[in-house]
This record gives sequence, structure tokens and C-alpha cells, in this order.
Amino acid sequence: MLDISLAGLIGAICGTFVAGVNYHLLIGALERRMREHGQTQTVEERDRMDVKLSLMRRMVLATDLFAFAAVGYWIGDRFWG
Repeated sequence: MLDISLAGLIGAICGTFVAGVNYHLLIGALERRMREHGQTQTVEERDRMDVKLSLMRRMVLATDLFAFAAVGYWIGDRFWG
């Protein structure tokens, strides 16, 4: 059976909150850097850049949520569980 501790669950929720804050702070800088690096001239290039930015946003969000929730659960379970 799967044992889930309350302290670990609270830690995971806190980790998810930290992931959201990190995403908000990180995504602006990454997007700005990608737009500066990939100078677009035509409509097709801009569309391609928008697709790349959308994919990057999703990857960063998924990675942040998984990593910070897992670390938050581990910290909560380890130190308060």
C-alpha cells in the first residue's frame, strides 16, 4: 500500500507554490533571451518562434512542477513527517 504522509503532502503543496513563483520569474528572462537571439523577419519565422516559445514554456512548467513538488514532498516527509 502507498503511504502518504500529511507533512509530505503539505511539503509538496508548498513545492508546487514555489514552482509557480519560479516559473513566473524564470519564463520572462528566458523568453526575452530567446527573442533577442532569434531575430525574426518574416511572418513564418515569427510563427515558428511562437511555437518554440510555447513549447519552452510548457517544458519549463512541467519540469518545475515535478521537481519542486517532489523536493517539497521529500523535505516535508523527511524533516516534519
